[in-house]
Amino acid sequence: MKHQQRALDAYVEQVAADPDAVGVVVIGSVARGTEREDSDVDVYLVVTAEAFAASTAEDRWAWVDRYGLDYPGSYIDVKLADLDYLRTAVDRADDPTRASFAGARVVFSRSDELASLVERISTLDDGAWAGRVRSHLAQAHLYGGYFLRQAEEHGDPFLLQHAAVHLTLAAARAALASAHRLMPGPKYIHRLVREIPSPDGFVAAWDAVVAGPSIATANALIAVLDDWLGRDQTRDESLSVFIRDNELAWLRGTIPAEYF
Repeated sequence: MKHQQRALDAYVEQVAADPDAVGVVVIGSVARGTEREDSDVDVYLVVTAEAFAASTAEDRWAWVDRYGLDYPGSYIDVKLADLDYLRTAVDRADDPTRASFAGARVVFSRSDELASLVERISTLDDGAWAGRVRSHLAQAHLYGGYFLRQAEEHGDPFLLQHAAVHLTLAAARAALASAHRLMPGPKYIHRLVREIPSPDGFVAAWDAVVAGPSIATANALIAVLDDWLGRDQTRDESLSVFIRDNELAWLRGTIPAEYF
């Protein structure tokens, strides 16, 4: 909308005067053209390596700028980055970070590399998507087929809820990865499982675990998931993938699968 564009233009004019500013990348609803009347403007402020190091040494990674200056309730929601941050994100950012760059627009730049980096962050190749399906299937198999069963058999209410949340998150993320969709954050999962293509019974089985976690509802969801995406993945394979992705993340310098 015009008032958000005016706010963005004013912010760009403000930061362009700073020699440490390398670029401004607008993200979120304003970048995608889906903003509401009262939406804020979300941006990544890309700065020099020196400015980034100085700011992050003080634990200053994000802030709000121009609060209430441009329209009622307006503000610029700023996240900080430098070019090395973006280069690293291309290789190993998690899904919420990658998703934040989907549809992003570079609105100010002093770098010939910036636009290419922004585009590449939200792009994964077929091999990466297949690997994510495999990892999330392994999560579903272990949380639903082992931990949830242990919880019910031993009457452990915390483990039951813990396993159910991890099972449904893993099932949703396997479905998203099969559709080459990034996971922008947990608050979107309930909607996204209804938007992506899935076989009959998947959403109902997923909802059943959310509403009433039990061995029966977990088994029903895993059966649908396996018939759809996991026919060639044995339980032994899932165990090894789960150990690799979770218990050995510290050794491999990676993050657990649920945080991909």
